[in-house]
Amino acid sequence: MIQRRGLLLIMISLILAIGAAWVASVWMRARLNANTSPAEARMEVVAAAMEIPFGTKVEARHLKTISLPRSAEVGDHYEKADDVVGLIAIQKVISGEILRKERFADRTAGSTLAAVVKPELRAVTVRVDDVVGVAGFLLPGNHVDVVAARMVNQRAEAETVLRNLNVLAVDQTASQDKDQPVVVRAVTLEMTPKQAEVLVKAREEGKIQLTLRNPLEDGDRELVAEAVPAPVPAPAKVIVKRPRVEAPRPENNAVTIIRGTNVHSSESST
Repeated sequence: MIQRRGLLLIMISLILAIGAAWVASVWMRARLNANTSPAEARMEVVAAAMEIPFGTKVEARHLKTISLPRSAEVGDHYEKADDVVGLIAIQKVISGEILRKERFADRTAGSTLAAVVKPELRAVTVRVDDVVGVAGFLLPGNHVDVVAARMVNQRAEAETVLRNLNVLAVDQTASQDKDQPVVVRAVTLEMTPKQAEVLVKAREEGKIQLTLRNPLEDGDRELVAEAVPAPVPAPAKVIVKRPRVEAPRPENNAVTIIRGTNVHSSESST
C-alpha cells in the first residue's frame, strides 16, 4: 500500500512538472510573438552584393535584398532592387553596404561624369603638367586649392583664389580605386559657376598652380605666414639752409681813394 502511494505521488509530481514546463514554454512564445511580429516588425532593404566603384552604372548583379527590423535606422534607403538598376554611383559602395539614395544619381542623358556632378555645380577641366598636377599625385576624390600668379608692375604676385575643390577626374578617368601617382595632362574640378569664372580669369591673366589638401583637414582654415618686419629705412640727411648775411652798407655812398700813402675819402652823389 505504501509503495503504491509513493508511486502515485511520483507520477503526480512528474505530471505537474511537465505541465509547468509546457505553461512556461507557451508563455515565452507569447511574449516573443508580442514583441516581434514577422509581418510588421521586419522590412526589406536593398544592399550591395559586391563592390560598386565610383561612377559605375548599377546592374542587377550588383544588388541583393536583405531583411532588417523596422526599428533599424538605415537612412533614406531603397526597398526594391528595380529602383536602383540604371542609376550611377556617385560614391564608392562596398560589398554588403545598404544602399542609400544620396549616394546615387539618375543618368537621364549625357556622360557618366555629368550624372556625378552635384546639382548647382559645374565640372571644369584644367590643363596641367607634372608640376601643376602635383607630380601626378592628384587622383579622383582628392581636394585641392588653386593658386594664381600674375605680374603686377613688373613684380610677381601670387594668391590663393579658390579653396577645397573636389577632383572629379584626371584625364578621362573618374575611378577612385587608384592609389598610385599618374602624370596626367588634364584635371577636372567640381565648382560653382562663380568659381569657374574666377578660375578662367586667373588662367588668362597668368599661371595657376594646384595645391593638394589633406583629406582630414577641417574646413577652409587659411594658414597665414608669420609677418616679416620691414627693414628700417636709413635716416634721411637733413640739409640746413643758413640765411644769407649781407655785409652792412654804409649809410652814405662814400668812395675811398688810396694813392700811395695818401688816403682820401669823398662822397659821391646818388
